[in-house]
Amino acid sequence: MKPATVSDPWLGEHEDELVRIRRDLHMHPELGNQEHRTTAVLVERLSAAGLAPKVLSRGTGLVCDVGTGQGPVVVLRADIDALPLQDEKLVPYRSTVPGLCHACGHDVHTTAVLGAGLALARVADQLGGTVRLVFQPAEEQMPGGALDVIGDGWMDGVASAFGLHCDPALEVGRVGLKSGAITAAADALTVTLTGPGGHTSRPHNTVDLVHVLATVATGLPDALSRLVDPRAGLCLVWGHISAGVASNAIPRSGVLKGTLRVLDKGAWHDAPQMVQRLVDGLVAPYGAHATLDYQRGVPPVVNDQSATTLFAAAVRGELGATAAVPTLQSLGGEDFAWYLDHVPGSMARLGVKPPGQERPHDLHQGTFDVDETALPIAVRVLVAVALAALAAG
Repeated sequence: MKPATVSDPWLGEHEDELVRIRRDLHMHPELGNQEHRTTAVLVERLSAAGLAPKVLSRGTGLVCDVGTGQGPVVVLRADIDALPLQDEKLVPYRSTVPGLCHACGHDVHTTAVLGAGLALARVADQLGGTVRLVFQPAEEQMPGGALDVIGDGWMDGVASAFGLHCDPALEVGRVGLKSGAITAAADALTVTLTGPGGHTSRPHNTVDLVHVLATVATGLPDALSRLVDPRAGLCLVWGHISAGVASNAIPRSGVLKGTLRVLDKGAWHDAPQMVQRLVDGLVAPYGAHATLDYQRGVPPVVNDQSATTLFAAAVRGELGATAAVPTLQSLGGEDFAWYLDHVPGSMARLGVKPPGQERPHDLHQGTFDVDETALPIAVRVLVAVALAALAAG
């Protein structure tokens, strides 16, 4: 069976519906583990196609099997949560929820997997196995909603897993692929410092807490850069620092918050103990008390070579020889990594930039948007890779 015989007829009838669904999701964003409306919309559409979606035990997110129930099981994964950002676009489908928007393309991912599942449902009795549609919650929250899917047992017996992620730097019609690590590990950390406080005229009589905060803020990234192999690509960046309220009062407490990202899995495992040791050493000379809250995030997404080769062939077969392009490893984190700790698979990058646009709308910004002609392309690619994976067993 050629993939085009599955996706093209369905797309010919439903391409406009893809745009409507994507825009509806975009207008009604929901944060991780709060995606009740999104879950209900997906359950209703899948049920209308005669399928039997099952909501995750947490109450949001769902899975839905398409096929005969025999043979290999291949996962197509989408993430359904939004971000706590204000939608800054002046478009008819702008977010209707103040302070929330789909600024990472999860509405596109969800629509694409839904479309692929509905296209495959038309030939479910002809599939040589089962395609499992996974619509997971809370990708934007550490350590990620993928663990809920795994915890509910939906990765048991799966042969392989595939996903697409929007790439605003890649033109629509192109798909970026890479064997090996394609994203980084990402952790969150909070350093809280406390001291007795005092007057700024007498810093020698107390703990100059703001100075110690600054020492940690600059000294910790510097020390890590000298103690970790540069090839590991470890990068610590602070996103928040706060202390005190008055210019002439040394505060009693202060906080640093940031993210630690690293390309190498071994360095990721060693990072918490190293950070703790360095923080203690940096504050010790000043007498401040430091508390480190180190929140484990996600490991790197490490694409299986065979699965990536299969993915690239599916892209070329559907979109042409030049559509599959190499892509680089990024420092972004992605909880698709947890699936690939259990089964081989691959995540690819879907081009969503309009042709000729010089400056892309970056991810995690209120201005982020996509060229919606990427939607049917994503459906075609996902159908093709699912069928190829089933054929490969």
